[in-house]
Amino acid sequence: MATFEKTLPGTAVLPARARKKKEGALKLWEEVRLALDTLRKNKLRSSLTILGIVIGITTVITVTAVINGLNENVLGGIRSLGSDTIIAYRFPWASLSRPPSDWFTRKELLPEWAEDIARLPHVKAASASMRIFQPQFGSGTEDVRRGAYRAKNVILQGNQPSIGEIFDLKIESGRFFNETDAEHRAPVVLLGYDTVRVLFPESPENSISKEVIIDGQVFTVIGTLEKQRQGISGGSNPEDNSAYMPVTTLRKLYPNQKDYVLFAKARDPEKVGEAVEEIRDLLRRKRRLSNNKPDDFALFTSDYFLDLWNKISGLIFILMFAVASVGLIVGGIGVMNIMLVSVTERTREIGIRKAIGAKRNNILAQFLIEAVTLSGVGGVIGVFFGSALCLLMRYGLKMPAVLSLFWVLTALILCALIGIVFGVYPAWKAARLDPVEALRYE
Repeated sequence: MATFEKTLPGTAVLPARARKKKEGALKLWEEVRLALDTLRKNKLRSSLTILGIVIGITTVITVTAVINGLNENVLGGIRSLGSDTIIAYRFPWASLSRPPSDWFTRKELLPEWAEDIARLPHVKAASASMRIFQPQFGSGTEDVRRGAYRAKNVILQGNQPSIGEIFDLKIESGRFFNETDAEHRAPVVLLGYDTVRVLFPESPENSISKEVIIDGQVFTVIGTLEKQRQGISGGSNPEDNSAYMPVTTLRKLYPNQKDYVLFAKARDPEKVGEAVEEIRDLLRRKRRLSNNKPDDFALFTSDYFLDLWNKISGLIFILMFAVASVGLIVGGIGVMNIMLVSVTERTREIGIRKAIGAKRNNILAQFLIEAVTLSGVGGVIGVFFGSALCLLMRYGLKMPAVLSLFWVLTALILCALIGIVFGVYPAWKAARLDPVEALRYE
């Protein structure tokens, strides 16, 4: 049962436990105020001390925000690819290890194999695709012209009409090319969202049936595409600066280009594995591979890209967190250094406090609170700068950056831990001082 203090009539009565809590809170605030006062007295030294913590926390906040933004964009793109989409190519799309030499001797896949894939039991549709672009930069190489207007670095994409059943290419106006266009290798084209606005700045909606020039050939615009989901990078999406045409037309325009990708869509998202095995068996027969030979092609679904991105983003995070950790450790050493100096400067003060009844725990707590306050101030400043930098990247530079409350709180907890870890030794040293020797210290 809580005990009560005796008070005069008309005065408030507080339980002893509540009074002790209130006194403890006031004492803690007094210690924090004392720590802040110490920082104010040594502004330059304190600023240099917490600089490492500020840099480390700013890096942690910024890196996690950028990775969160990239995750949001990349995972959105992977989801738009669809869990039932299957891609066949002559070698893996990307690899984190050095590619073996036999990859580069593999023969290209043939576009007519897409028709055989489409007839497989678990496949709904298939399409051969060819792209003229710079894969290392993710941008095109060709110019598309209309009179005085010129769209530069346009990605040229050739597909079969069935590609519309595999990917959700949203038509803004006009139509998609059909089997007749593909059969006659018709010079027709669909323009990407940005491309049509460069070539028809006055009226993009009136671009249908107009003519444009691609590599010296006249093409008729039959449709335009809606804006596509933003990719990894900030700014404009290279996929919106594109021109789509029948793959037979693109092959006629570039007869020496034979590097095809085969896309397929499974009939049932639950049966993607069966569809993959059917496609693998078909391609092995087309390649005339014996049972003891490995595949000389690659098949992958959205899970492949998901795993690859998780590995890449994980490596980026580990690398950048390691860099940030160096700053935090340097900041922690700085905190320890300034606390040791503070113990030396305040030796006589510690002796006086012990002489009037302060216990070792009181001295230990005082210096630990000062160390945590010192690192905490650096953490708050680092969070402020990191958040400001994230907002600048997102709204000023149009880069993908998403600030995470979880990492803001984690950064502040890290600061408190740094203050405790690097403040323990100075606090222990202060608590262990002999009061007699401390009072003699000049």
